[in-house]
Amino acid sequence: MRAASLLAAAALLGAGVAGAEVQANDDAGTPIVLAQPAQRIVSLAPHLTEQLFAIGAGDRVVATTDFADYPEAAQKLPRVARAHNIDLERVAAARPDLIVVWGSGFPPATIAALRRLGVPVYVDEPSSLDGIAASMLRLGRLTAAAGAADAAAKYRASIDRLRGRYSSRGEVSVFYQVWPQPLMTLGGRHLLSEGLRACGARNVFEQLAPIAPQVSVEAVLAADPQMIVTAEPGGIDRGALDMWKRFPLQRAVAGGHLVTIDADRINRHTPRLADELALLCERIDAARRTAAGLPSRP
Repeated sequence: MRAASLLAAAALLGAGVAGAEVQANDDAGTPIVLAQPAQRIVSLAPHLTEQLFAIGAGDRVVATTDFADYPEAAQKLPRVARAHNIDLERVAAARPDLIVVWGSGFPPATIAALRRLGVPVYVDEPSSLDGIAASMLRLGRLTAAAGAADAAAKYRASIDRLRGRYSSRGEVSVFYQVWPQPLMTLGGRHLLSEGLRACGARNVFEQLAPIAPQVSVEAVLAADPQMIVTAEPGGIDRGALDMWKRFPLQRAVAGGHLVTIDADRINRHTPRLADELALLCERIDAARRTAAGLPSRP
């Protein structure tokens, strides 16, 4: 009888927690208040879908966007958006109690249209490496997901290890190529510039204010970076950096430091970014050793 009473009490406690009001401010500074933890979530960005699975709330996602392909379970979810377009009718038909959306992924008018559906809209826009952990924690509050704190802590520990290992080593100059034509890069406010600093590297265009500024070939040649990096799906070299081979005296070309990394991992604001950043740190360290006249590590 006593055991049965304890089980009943535990069930009541669990029901009370499940029905408790939850709240968190999104990255736009908007307070999101839910009468109870979200149970039906429309996730309008691949990285947000991945974050929700990472914190243990993936089973609450009822619809997502094209390219939300990780983890494997996400591939089976209905699609209600692609590129910069959202099917508002299908979003409404999914009967969400929370919509999570990437702020930069859609124009303000589209986000305003989502709000007119009468469902709380959480806008996510991490601007730093730690912002990814903060995002998981806030989503954890809105979903009462038990794994949020652990996922955030593991991610932060990974970033801290990279900083501890690489950030104080000799600086390596890097040009990060976002797009070849027009030639685009990342400015200093982008979180990947912070990622480069964690690796002991410097974005040669970190002084530029735009998040993704356009630059000239001549400006890159004048900067003469020790490494040129781009990202492609799956980390497959599709020749995006071949244009730089026309300049064999450039340090990145002469040293063989034209590097392609995995766009699906480095460009998504998820715990997997830390894993891909670790690989990039290793490649940067190889360029560092080349500059110092040391052999590459085995």
